[in-house]
Amino acid sequence: MFTLRQREKEARLLPALAALTEHHRRACPPYRRVLDAIGAAPPWDRVADLPWLPVRLFKTHELKSVPDDRVFRVLTSSGTTGQRPSRIFLDREAAAAQPRALAATLRQVLGPARLPMLIVDSRSVTRRPTLSARGAGVLGMMSFGRDHAFALDERGELDLGAVRGFLDRHGGRPYLVFGFTYMVWLHLFEPARRHGLDLSSGVLIHSGGWKRLAERAVGSGEFRRRLAEETGLRRTHDFYGMVEQIGTVFLEGPDGGSLYCPDFADVVIRDPGTWQEAPTGTPGLIEVVSTLPTSYPGHVLLTEDLGVVHGVDDGVWPGKRFSVLGRLARAEARGCGDTYGRAA
Repeated sequence: MFTLRQREKEARLLPALAALTEHHRRACPPYRRVLDAIGAAPPWDRVADLPWLPVRLFKTHELKSVPDDRVFRVLTSSGTTGQRPSRIFLDREAAAAQPRALAATLRQVLGPARLPMLIVDSRSVTRRPTLSARGAGVLGMMSFGRDHAFALDERGELDLGAVRGFLDRHGGRPYLVFGFTYMVWLHLFEPARRHGLDLSSGVLIHSGGWKRLAERAVGSGEFRRRLAEETGLRRTHDFYGMVEQIGTVFLEGPDGGSLYCPDFADVVIRDPGTWQEAPTGTPGLIEVVSTLPTSYPGHVLLTEDLGVVHGVDDGVWPGKRFSVLGRLARAEARGCGDTYGRAA
């Protein structure tokens, strides 16, 4: 799933994304009006030339490319109290394709077998009538594990007995740990350190919550280092994703420090002054592209996150390697982990 060098990836993605642009132009009238207003028309020579939508538009407009009777599931984004969430419309085909793509991406670090799974969250987050992004993230990841154990009780507090019971059963062989980054730090790392828990057989998949960790002066490097040194948990992989491109995740490589793009997706870093593609090493706004969104026009999205491409075809996996630097100034808070404790 991380196999294509950048030139080959561009050659494959460009026609697929161009076709999706025309599909959504025909099927989604609000999207067509946006394209008409900006004069967007083929041909496009590069992925960076394709027209993008600001991700915030999904909070204010109903954007779908399927008729109402084909809508199978509606996902909503997380947000702080009072925010209007994004609404993402999936038909059955899109709802089936997204977990397959996620599985192919995560298989790179988890292997083909389902592992015992420790979830750093409460079971209650999966029970709501309209799933939040956090709940959808937990449910989506649960399909990669077995013998699931939730590390938090119904009040959102650590269930030490459940964690110890899980480690007694599975701690001697590989198991999957999943949680949003801030919650992993607060509800797994700190208790594991205090109680001397050995997490050395785990493989951690985590995302979100870096804003709250920054408030505690904890960066990515310290997060990985202290987990390894103080709990034995050395196999950790951050990922970057969003409900507006559900099923697409950009995964941290085994050496840490950079995120990589799966074969069906990519990023473009845009200069916020000119909107042109920024050179390698120059920070800008992150644009995410993916061939997965077929039931809604979410295939080329400009986020409100700042990032930088560190290099191309020069890492442990081919393609672009990049980092997320934080939120654009004055952008609203978003993300499952950053809204923990205020809204889920």
